[in-house]
Order: sequence, then C-alpha cells, then structure tokens
Amino acid sequence: MNTDPIADYLTRIRNAARAKHSQTVIPYSKIKEGITKVLQARKFVGKYEVVESGKFKELVVEIKPWIKEPLSLKRVSKPGQRIYLKSSEIKAVKNGLGIVVLSTSKGIMTGEEARKSKLGGEVLCEAY
Repeated sequence: MNTDPIADYLTRIRNAARAKHSQTVIPYSKIKEGITKVLQARKFVGKYEVVESGKFKELVVEIKPWIKEPLSLKRVSKPGQRIYLKSSEIKAVKNGLGIVVLSTSKGIMTGEEARKSKLGGEVLCEAY
C-alpha cells in the first residue's frame, strides 16, 4: 500500500531519468495526469498517454534526456504536513529556471499561472 502516491510518481520519473530510460509506467490518477500536463507544457517530460492495462489505467510518460544536470523533482506538501500558499506568497524556483506545481480551485497549474490568476493553493512539488 502506497501512502503518498504523488511522491511515488515523482520518484518513478526521477529514477527513470537517472537510469536514462526512454519512458516509465505509473499507476493512473487524475492528479498525476494534471501534474504530467504541467511538466509536459514546461518541457520537463515528453509526451504521455493513458493506457488501459487490465482493469486499471496506467500513465506512460516519455522521459527527456538531460544533458548537464539531472531532472530534479521535489515533493513539497506531504501527507503529514500540507503546505498552502496565497498567491502573493508564491516565489520563483531557482530564479525562474524551475517551476512550482500547485493544486488550486481551478485545477493543477504552475506557480506563475496561479500568481497571474490570483489563486493560492496546495504546493505539490518543485521541478528544476
């Protein structure tokens, strides 16, 4: 039993990137698909697709090769300690080179999009 599926999702992508795999398979959930959409839009991962595997769905994510630095994904809000931020409290990650992914009332989005929309929410992870 997995108590933190988002941390498991980030770890699977991080491990696949470090092992230089071309893709990884992750158990599906809507929140994982939302995070993948944000990471894909910012070019941290390649294409993804939802695949039926038996009676469960799976998320197949293409891993982009990183030339200099390995992909860094960090879980911020954990099941034991949730982190919520107002739109004015959202700061840039690595001077704008990275992104912060938030779960807001309007869906999952980057910190920059949340700031522009004046939305706060739970900080899910950081990517750089």
